[in-house]
Amino acid sequence: MASVVKDFLNTEEEQEVVEAIRQAELKTSGEIRVHLERQCEGEALERAKVLFHHLKMDNTKAENGVLIYVAVDAKKFAICGDRGINQVVPEGFWQSTKDLMQTEFKNRKFKSGLVKGITSAGEQLAQFFPWDDNDINELSDEISTS
Repeated sequence: MASVVKDFLNTEEEQEVVEAIRQAELKTSGEIRVHLERQCEGEALERAKVLFHHLKMDNTKAENGVLIYVAVDAKKFAICGDRGINQVVPEGFWQSTKDLMQTEFKNRKFKSGLVKGITSAGEQLAQFFPWDDNDINELSDEISTS
């Protein structure tokens, strides 16, 4: 795994983030991913949208993928949801989730911030896209980097 992860999370924290994704996805057909990179030129949400497509997160059957994007050195992050989830979450949901995460990030609790974001997104996904016996894990749970 690229050093950007190691600089942001230690190995144990990284595994806790991956486990939070797995636990959230046990309750939903939705897909959650975390992507880290060092720099982000421009707006974090615009970069997240590019990565969302690059990571093929827009290929889920129910259009219910969620990407949590963090530009570590640039100190920027964004949450990008696909059409299916964006149509059903309450207005302001992504901002309130970002606010939860930002509070943790400001205190240098990066793992905690990611886990809170994953848990919050997972709860919404479970409400609108509950897991059923036919669900498969469509995307990797591992943290991706660029």
